[in-house]
Amino acid sequence: MTIDKSLKTRAERIGKLVELERWKEGDPVLGLPKTRVVKITLKKKKKTKKAEEEGAEAEPKKTGK
Repeated sequence: MTIDKSLKTRAERIGKLVELERWKEGDPVLGLPKTRVVKITLKKKKKTKKAEEEGAEAEPKKTGK
């Protein structure tokens, strides 16, 4: 599980810039360019009618007694 955050630490930014070949050993660590933070959201799956019918059949019916 990852934690979503809008800011990266200097070490995380340098690591990302090294991957993109935008920072080399010996370059200054102050004044680094901004790096994009990608946020991923997953949508819940919609229930189909067939799944709803199966769920209704599995529940026992209550009587008024």
